[in-house]
Amino acid sequence: MLDQIILFMDALLKGTGLQEIWWGNFVMIAVGCAMIYLAIVKKYEPFLLVGIGFACIVANVPGSDLIKPGGLFNYAYQGVNLLIVPPLIFLGVGAMTDFGPMIANPRLVILGAGAHLGIFVALIGAKLWGFSIQEAGAIGIIGGADGPMAIFVTVTLAPHLLPQISVAAYSYMALMPLIQPPVMRLLTTKEERLIRMQAPRQVTKLEKIAFPIVMAVIVNLFFPPVAPLITMLMLGNLLKEVGVVDRLSRTAANGIMNVVTIILTVAIGSTMSADAFLTVKTLQIVFLGLVAFVFGTASGVITAKIMNLFMEKKINPLIGSAGIASVPIAARVSHVVANQEDRNNYLIYQAMGPNLAGVFGTAISGGIMLALLGAG
Repeated sequence: MLDQIILFMDALLKGTGLQEIWWGNFVMIAVGCAMIYLAIVKKYEPFLLVGIGFACIVANVPGSDLIKPGGLFNYAYQGVNLLIVPPLIFLGVGAMTDFGPMIANPRLVILGAGAHLGIFVALIGAKLWGFSIQEAGAIGIIGGADGPMAIFVTVTLAPHLLPQISVAAYSYMALMPLIQPPVMRLLTTKEERLIRMQAPRQVTKLEKIAFPIVMAVIVNLFFPPVAPLITMLMLGNLLKEVGVVDRLSRTAANGIMNVVTIILTVAIGSTMSADAFLTVKTLQIVFLGLVAFVFGTASGVITAKIMNLFMEKKINPLIGSAGIASVPIAARVSHVVANQEDRNNYLIYQAMGPNLAGVFGTAISGGIMLALLGAG
């Protein structure tokens, strides 16, 4: 009788995931819980961190088929891997975005270029660390702070690094309110942080309608490797600005965007299994991603300070950090840091100019990498 009980318990145990669990699973489950904590308590981009954190936890509970081929989370990941999800994300972003701040003050586009030094610092660092040039290019694009673009470039250049790079890109985007402010304060004086900027001119309806059409033509003509993303971004924006397809615009900005965000965060979190992430290569990528974000923030602020040397009407250097492409997270961080110095200083609209320019800066950087490095 005792032998039968033992055999039964052994069979029951083999039917669970208890025999496969190891300390790495507990580490990654703790990481997932930390993400959810930051989302709920600190309010650090909960739309991203809740889904990523939960999927990370589930991915590290052995015995489930969710992340295996044919599993539910695996299907979500295929939407990312097959480049279906990133263009749909851009469609939704375009339908929610007002490009007026960038159109009204074109000189702020310079900040969108200046804040991309981090991409090339990370690329060089990755190459020196022993990664191939294609892998280094994929790692470098993390510094653009554009999740869909990072996925798009990585799938082409180094698909085997997609889990690590997508997690690093989206995690650092969500943690920008934690990463950027110390760098911004270190590189600016109190007087600079108190600078108030004039309200930009009013952009006409015609300009807003013409902008996505012109940009779609330019990008498709000169940067075809990234045309799928920017084309969908411009389509979403056109739906918003024409004013005659409100139902489509609302669907792109709300229904489609919400569904795709769930799929994207679940797909990213489900790749965070302990055996894939607790490696030296992953730690190197995560470190280089942080370096890219810090250098991108710093170079944007410094670019703004250099511009002020030649401008009569000074710009607040804090908006330089918004030149990296995470819309609207980076612009919001610039506004919050300025608002902490002066409760009546509202920089959000001005910061959106370089923030939106950063989207195109990352697209150009990614297009150049894809054109030069190929699929290697």
